[in-house]
Amino acid sequence: MTVAPRSGDPVFLPEKLLVAGKVVPLFPARRALLPVAGPAELQRIAARGWPAVEQEPLGEWTLRAAAGFTRRANSVQALGDPGLPLPQALAAVRSWYAARGLPAYVEVVSPGSPEALVAELDRLGVRYAPTLVLTAPLAGLARAGTGTDRVRLARTADAGWLSAYRRVSGDPAVEEAARQVLHGGPSVWFATVPGAPGQPPLAIGRCVIDGDWACFGAIEVQPHARRAGLGTAVMAVLASRAAEEGARGGYLQVEAENTGAIALYEGLGFTTGHTYHYALLPQG
Repeated sequence: MTVAPRSGDPVFLPEKLLVAGKVVPLFPARRALLPVAGPAELQRIAARGWPAVEQEPLGEWTLRAAAGFTRRANSVQALGDPGLPLPQALAAVRSWYAARGLPAYVEVVSPGSPEALVAELDRLGVRYAPTLVLTAPLAGLARAGTGTDRVRLARTADAGWLSAYRRVSGDPAVEEAARQVLHGGPSVWFATVPGAPGQPPLAIGRCVIDGDWACFGAIEVQPHARRAGLGTAVMAVLASRAAEEGARGGYLQVEAENTGAIALYEGLGFTTGHTYHYALLPQG
């Protein structure tokens, strides 16, 4: 049996010592203003919550790789000065990713990335993929939804959780990188709504708490279990846990073309804080 206190390490006890138990209600998150963070600061926080397996500085930029598992963990975060003229910096980025057999993506943030970066990328004829960063106060999220008693929290993603996560592939190298990325971050929690015995979870989610901010991600609901409020319940429990650890604001990153997810999150009170782009550098 594991007891997870509000602070400090988990405490492990033999189950035979358990005399009685009861359901503890969600932490009553207090209403508070959304923390103030500009695009560059929030992108740095997000990088800590989704840490790449391999990271290397290029001036103030950060080269990131994780066997191709997600663009976020396999792109250069181009914040600040790379310490080289932009053409040389981008050539170094292309070479670094080519050596790893990966496409070279540049995470472009405005404000934050060099002002001349977009012009240089346009000159190279790159393709852009926009991603929205949505934010919301935690108090409203923690009080959203019903069925929260069905949600279980854990510090690690077990086989059932991973089986419901659609981004994990059958490639052993990618799966190992995914496990490292998923479990990386200051304070990571995994939420699960169990399915029937022997069946995968009905819903899952992940949250990383970093000071004032909590990152939500991997919110997945099995197709046959959708429209029953399970995704909202998962987010409510994760938000409550984040509030217990002192967070006041939540954020998530969603591709601009994922209109269904955006509609769900907007219904929970999220609004667009900023947009960043992944730029794919041409080969050669």
